[in-house]
Amino acid sequence: MQRIIKNNEVIDESWHLLPKETTLDGLSNCDDLVVPLHLWVDHGHALKARDGGLGVWLDSDEEAEQIGDDVHHFKVIALNFPAFTDGRSFSNARLLRDRYGFKGELRAIGDVLRDQLFYMRRCGFDAFAIRPDKDPYEALKGLKDFSVTYQAATDEPLPLFRRR
Repeated sequence: MQRIIKNNEVIDESWHLLPKETTLDGLSNCDDLVVPLHLWVDHGHALKARDGGLGVWLDSDEEAEQIGDDVHHFKVIALNFPAFTDGRSFSNARLLRDRYGFKGELRAIGDVLRDQLFYMRRCGFDAFAIRPDKDPYEALKGLKDFSVTYQAATDEPLPLFRRR
């Protein structure tokens, strides 16, 4: 079982992240599932009728606008970082929190490393599935890399000069 960082602690993962190739056939009716965007687009009504928790995940080339009106259906939205150098999911996180008002768990998945966590949290992420070859307890320290922020962001809407 994978361990993730959520709410500033390392916990056991309880959600099943389904791969992109998944079809609706054979899905459990009561498990908590995070489905790929195409499955939500094609079978949203059937997925909403399930008993288990529902989440969706977007790849970095998919846009938050595609689920903007549906965010209230999800307990978890996961955004994929296919490579450390691909930052498009940072923008999706800001849009989901600031424009669409998503209040549930916003999770970073994929090539997630300690160096990114502080900035991910500033954009609205509150859960992180660290790359499997990295220690989540070591990565957790990345949330405290800086003690002061100057710019406004999702986690602190006022810039430093307005907080004084």
